[in-house]
Amino acid sequence: MQLRSSIARLLPAAALCSAAAALAQPAEPPAPGWRLGAGKLLLTGGVSSLDGAAGGGLTPWAVIAGLATQGEVGFTAHASHARTQDYALAAYGVALGADDRFELSLAQQAFDAGAAVPGATLRQTIGGLKLRIAGDAVLDSDRLMPQLAVGAQFKHLQPGATVGAVLDSVAARRRGVDLYASATKLFLAQGVLVNATLRATKANQNGLLGFGSVRHDRHRLQPELSIAWLARRDLAFGAEYRAKPDNLAFAGAAFREEDWKDVFVAWAPNKHVSLTLAYVDLGHIVGHARQRGGYVSLQLAP
Repeated sequence: MQLRSSIARLLPAAALCSAAAALAQPAEPPAPGWRLGAGKLLLTGGVSSLDGAAGGGLTPWAVIAGLATQGEVGFTAHASHARTQDYALAAYGVALGADDRFELSLAQQAFDAGAAVPGATLRQTIGGLKLRIAGDAVLDSDRLMPQLAVGAQFKHLQPGATVGAVLDSVAARRRGVDLYASATKLFLAQGVLVNATLRATKANQNGLLGFGSVRHDRHRLQPELSIAWLARRDLAFGAEYRAKPDNLAFAGAAFREEDWKDVFVAWAPNKHVSLTLAYVDLGHIVGHARQRGGYVSLQLAP
């Protein structure tokens, strides 16, 4: 009886000690997952390119779309328009960036080719993937190490019957894949960003005139360069150069293709909106030389 009485008196104390010990244990870490975020500095995620990937207007950079950092996910949507003396290109799309490492993008382009074929509009859909493989443009800004990324763009052209027949005559395909590697270096103290991209492509006029030809049906390596100066945290000025193959020149001077160039200004008043204006030089396009004009792009983020 005395033993039972002692045990009965000890049980409440033991329960209290167990509860106190449980409270003293550290809390379980939260379940892994990404949260919507915008931890990057303004403009360090680039803007939306014509093909949908994050970077400049003409070329992708090694940066990941949106302003999400590690453990975060971000989204962007863009609408862009370029007009030269004879042609016009409208593009719109969305992109997702996750963990500041992965990027998915989807873009739709509509090219008004009425100057060459009255009433013709060429449509192209572009799906993109990008993976950051090394470096961090911001955290490594005081070192020589750039941010490195590799990517792929899967393109599908819908040229319509008339232009399609012309492309068939030179064996230009409707589908193509561009592969690229980019290195982006941010000199934060100086406010300067430099990017170099090497693209493997057989796209004609970025895919708007199909891919390859009866004479040239292999991927070719083409360099792309960008430089930007961050005049303020919300304002950047820059220039781009994009080399392109010339797969259709054998079909006549009208199909000669030239490299693309631009100078631009990008303004981001906050983390939810950015506006890019540019003067573009697209060279020779389907029988019309010196195609130069304006470019405007609006990007939105939650």
